[in-house]
Amino acid sequence: METSIEGEERADGGGPGTVGVRADTVAAIPPSSLSPSRASDFMQCPLLYRFRVIDRLPEKPSEAATRGTLVHAVLERLFDAPAADRTAPRAKSLVPGQWDRLRETRPEVMELFADDPEGERLARWLAEAERLVERWFSLEDPSRLEPAERELFVEAELESGLRLRGIIDRVDVAPTGEVRIVDYKTGKAPRPEYAEGALFQMKFYALVVWRLKKVVPRRLQLVYLGSGDVVTYDPVLADLERVERKLLALWDAIRLATETGVWRPRPTKLCGWCDHQAHCPEFGGTPPPYPLPVRAPESGGAQQGRMGPD
Repeated sequence: METSIEGEERADGGGPGTVGVRADTVAAIPPSSLSPSRASDFMQCPLLYRFRVIDRLPEKPSEAATRGTLVHAVLERLFDAPAADRTAPRAKSLVPGQWDRLRETRPEVMELFADDPEGERLARWLAEAERLVERWFSLEDPSRLEPAERELFVEAELESGLRLRGIIDRVDVAPTGEVRIVDYKTGKAPRPEYAEGALFQMKFYALVVWRLKKVVPRRLQLVYLGSGDVVTYDPVLADLERVERKLLALWDAIRLATETGVWRPRPTKLCGWCDHQAHCPEFGGTPPPYPLPVRAPESGGAQQGRMGPD
């Protein structure tokens, strides 16, 4: 899913590692599964993966991520209505109620508007959510759609023992049995040279569906509400087999880092958006004490928190 405060986070299988507490004082559990978001975290920066999955460091909610969660909730709930009632005005009318629900279930999101006593910034933020919801109607016609599944949790275990998990925004099934996987994005469509990252998430879902149902999805569809684009990809079995090999190699790297405690940062332009700079050696920080037992790395010489050659 889009960067949001719900979704794959609920499905990820990292253990409840406790920040600042040694393994001999808490039953920390190594991660045992992988979601698209956490796979992307490790590829982006292994140390970020550690902070999120092993240490479970808190992260502040962001306006963009929270808006993504709100819009997803509205689009899901709209399909509760009869087809003829799935209109743009009705969808926009769902925004206030879903925002109230989000505040009840995740009260920390109100931190976003703590410095907005008059509610002006909140009003603009909600209006932007309404615009994103309205734009959806120029891209798809929900009155002609009857999703087979919405916010579908999927999980499949590979022969290696690795569990793949995630939550799919929408699954459409044609009368002929063909499957389409749909994901909503509240941001803008990336340039073609950066599109593979989003497609990786969709191929991950397609792999799980194939492993569960022995059916290769006919189409993967990304709906970018921020820019009004729809990106589609029709996978073949070879695509899914390649993704599986990539995930197995990735999991080997994650297991090695988990066992040795060696998590190297990978500095990029995205570091400026990271909540964990205070704990990152690249910014003069120190990671919290590692909460899992470790063994010495076989190669030797690698130090936790240092960037080494790939």
